[in-house]
Amino acid sequence: MNPAPPATDRILVVDDEPEIVALVAYHLAKAGYRVATAASGPDALEVARRERPSLIVLDLMLPGMSGFDVLEQLRTDDSTRDVAVLMLTARREEPDRIRGLSLGADDYLTKPFSPAELVLRVGAILRRTGSATPVSADTLVIGPLHIDRAAMTVKVDGQDVELTPTEFKLLLTLAERRGRVQGRGHLLETVWEAAPDIQTRTVDMHVQRLRSKLGAAGELIETVRGFGYRLRASAPRLV
Repeated sequence: MNPAPPATDRILVVDDEPEIVALVAYHLAKAGYRVATAASGPDALEVARRERPSLIVLDLMLPGMSGFDVLEQLRTDDSTRDVAVLMLTARREEPDRIRGLSLGADDYLTKPFSPAELVLRVGAILRRTGSATPVSADTLVIGPLHIDRAAMTVKVDGQDVELTPTEFKLLLTLAERRGRVQGRGHLLETVWEAAPDIQTRTVDMHVQRLRSKLGAAGELIETVRGFGYRLRASAPRLV
């Protein structure tokens, strides 16, 4: 039996179909989560900013604003950028899935769906995105990694690691979005600020060097084939 989720985990369910909202809310509440709901894109943003949920179950086809637009605004707002998002939609096409993940969704589930599977996926996302330990406002700790944003320093198991400014920015970007896939195009825009002479292969080369410098902790950086990279939220298994 899975352990009950922490009482602080609030889930926001966003869908304009009352039957879907009722079904999802019932099963999440039954699993021990606190549940809030919204029926439109603007309402979703308002509730997300006010209640700061741990995760949002987000439909794509919403009145007032599409789910893609909601997701994009969540990721650009400092108060909601780290909220996990599971997209739940009838749109099954690959371009939609890729767009959702590119905008920062943590998972993508299509309708019709199994409520039991949805609850399991919610739990998996929360475990994946919630295990970093903030030591201070400037320090991020993920397994053996200690990243000091203010000093721009990195330690692995207490040992200093010398990184270039670009490598540090790349690692920090992955760490701040831990557990979420970051597309090569997004990394180019964020780390290299989309310089026109930069190629996507540049990302691969820098990730390779970063892994090498991090040693065993480099295993935290996973390759997502055909898309980009993801930093695992948990410590790697060392053999």
